[in-house]
Amino acid sequence: MARILFHHLYKSYGKNKPPVVKDFHLEVEDKEFVVFVGPSGCGKSTTLRMLAGLEEISEGEIVIDDEVVNELPPKDRDIAMVFQNYALYPNMAVYENIAFGLRLRKLPKHEIDLSVKKAARVLEIESFLGRKPRELSGGQRQRVALGRSIVRNPKVFLMDEPLSNLDAKLRVHMRTEIIKLQKQLGVTTIYVTHDQTEAMTMGSRIVVMKDGVIQQVDSPEAIYNQPKNMFVAGFIGSPPMNFIEGKIQQAGEKLEFHTNRFALEIPGGQANMLRRHNLIDRYVILGIRPENIGVETIMFEAFPNAVFRGINNFSELMGADRYLYVDIGTDADLVVRVNPRNYFAESETIALVMDMNKALFFNKMTGEKF
Repeated sequence: MARILFHHLYKSYGKNKPPVVKDFHLEVEDKEFVVFVGPSGCGKSTTLRMLAGLEEISEGEIVIDDEVVNELPPKDRDIAMVFQNYALYPNMAVYENIAFGLRLRKLPKHEIDLSVKKAARVLEIESFLGRKPRELSGGQRQRVALGRSIVRNPKVFLMDEPLSNLDAKLRVHMRTEIIKLQKQLGVTTIYVTHDQTEAMTMGSRIVVMKDGVIQQVDSPEAIYNQPKNMFVAGFIGSPPMNFIEGKIQQAGEKLEFHTNRFALEIPGGQANMLRRHNLIDRYVILGIRPENIGVETIMFEAFPNAVFRGINNFSELMGADRYLYVDIGTDADLVVRVNPRNYFAESETIALVMDMNKALFFNKMTGEKF
């Protein structure tokens, strides 16, 4: 299939305008499923369009299977792209929409027919081949758009926010279908989304972007558990990571994290890392995931020196979880994910305990993780 190299790409829309993509360097392996994720305007779709040949490259190279494709027109790159709005021809039936690209390549009629029916069978849209796009639901139209792409047997699939027009339940279903399809076909795939849930559930690797710059490239697990900076930590995860400003202080032979409300003992491994960075008597940002703060007795027994208190402002029952929004004297409420059977009234004081082994520490000025 295809291996892709983005070699220090830049994209700007004028000499005096700042670049919207800056020094983008990435290798995508053959058959890999990579997701570009980030907020609107971070440059992820622009990067995808440069790969497709729909945007000119200001600086750098794109290499597909050892061939520099900067000057190749889109039709010669052997890439298939699925768009957010499906981009189907409304006056053509589903069959003709899927077959259109093959007809342009002047393939024999029987080959086109076999390819269209095979794609329709894979996507379970055989019964829709005679219908027009306006007669289909959003999910069915998306399947047709996928069918038009896979029927070409391309080297690379590019998907730009393909599920954003679907309702929540259908998005979950189509995520599963796209993952299965990619594994079945074994095609190198780059998927763009602003939805961090899609990124976490679909990609074998995730590329997190902000302001045109790659922030981190890693597996979903590493992105979630070991984010490189506060932006990644706060963008990935729902609810996002909590951030608490405090000071590292010596307490006898141990280190503690101090705020104006409480002090938490820092475990040995974490303490050694903070010492190596000369952070004693310095302010840092502690990051902790909502699920790593608890109200259960077993956690109090495990971390007796990491107990603190806050006032419950309100809570949300989310089915399998309950989210508590607790005032601990910081700018924002501390979000705590607990078992739904744990109920606390508004304005009730709650004793909380933090799994300090899961705490991360960030540079207050740069946002980078220590």
